Amino acid sequence: MKKVISANQSVSHAVLAAKAQVIAAYPITPQSSIVEMIANFCSTGQLHAKFINVESEHSAMAACISASVVGARTFTATSSQGLALMHELLHYASGLRLPIVMANVNRALASPFNLKADLSDSLSQRDTGWLQFYCESGQEVFDTIIQAYRISEQVLLPVMVNLEGFILSHTYEIVDIPEQSEIDRFLSPPAPRDCLNVENPCLFGGTTDFYINFRYKMHEGMERAKIICQECDVQFQEVFGRSYGLIQSYLCEDAELILVTAGTIAGTCCVAADQYRERGLKVGVLRIRLFRPFPGEQICLALGKTKKVAVIDRDFSPGCGGIFAQEIKSILQGRRGGLPVYEFIAGLGGKDVTDEDIGRVIDQTYQNPEPGGVTWIGLLK
Repeated sequence: MKKVISANQSVSHAVLAAKAQVIAAYPITPQSSIVEMIANFCSTGQLHAKFINVESEHSAMAACISASVVGARTFTATSSQGLALMHELLHYASGLRLPIVMANVNRALASPFNLKADLSDSLSQRDTGWLQFYCESGQEVFDTIIQAYRISEQVLLPVMVNLEGFILSHTYEIVDIPEQSEIDRFLSPPAPRDCLNVENPCLFGGTTDFYINFRYKMHEGMERAKIICQECDVQFQEVFGRSYGLIQSYLCEDAELILVTAGTIAGTCCVAADQYRERGLKVGVLRIRLFRPFPGEQICLALGKTKKVAVIDRDFSPGCGGIFAQEIKSILQGRRGGLPVYEFIAGLGGKDVTDEDIGRVIDQTYQNPEPGGVTWIGLLK
């Protein structure tokens, strides 16, 4: 069944299709419409789940942790300051190896105050032990939420699905929502796992001197997640005919310059790449879909024999630069350490990133023989 819906509504329909059992959330722009629609599904009986109204995002994650630790399939959604407020409990969720799924609608962090898209909110949580996906369309959002439940319940780690505020969250497009029988065939009910049970008393999260062992196990889980994510995507394609991979490449096979980015900027990059190809310049695009665990081997392979890489970040780590750029430079060390990486910051606070902006990135990268510092695109004069 095809519907013209927003990406936020796409999240809600995916949670309905996944048959989540406990939803705990607190409203925050531009996420609010996700949980409003889910609340309606619950109140009308379309979704047989417990919807918990809480007083903050911190409490929302606490409720999800409590529900997940007794075996329930759980969901929450947030944005920006709400995600920041959850920070403490994000570590608890991953440390307890709980398969919680959360949608984060990317929004700039204060101060100053801004309601629009910026990936810094989720990327600042990159060390919390959550898998992180970044989506480009409403269809990908729906499909990734479904995949996220299957992945998280296999690797026993929480998953964050990210979509850009307003640019994606409130944009309406055609989304294919499969029949429930197809979803059920792909996503089985949660498999039995170690949970709190009065019939079999146990302890979760107690004090231990074996802390390093638990962290090592989490690392193993993250490494295994790369394989599980790939397998899940292949199996998803077999059932639904759609595939996304851990990364997506466009015209990269013979590219002399590859633009690397995430989220909706990738589509604009593809338009610019086509324009420059018509002018005889071999430009390709690499979109990173999975950020944690970071698919370093796949990225290095996709970069192939390109001569230059330009990374466009809709995020910023003060005192360091673009976060994706730092990750790219890190994985290239020892593999293709001589490959020049040019760093660009664009689109912070939801500022439009046009094909002309991408053209400036391409021109500057071609013209400069060596990378300099970080270049900011779209600064007001």
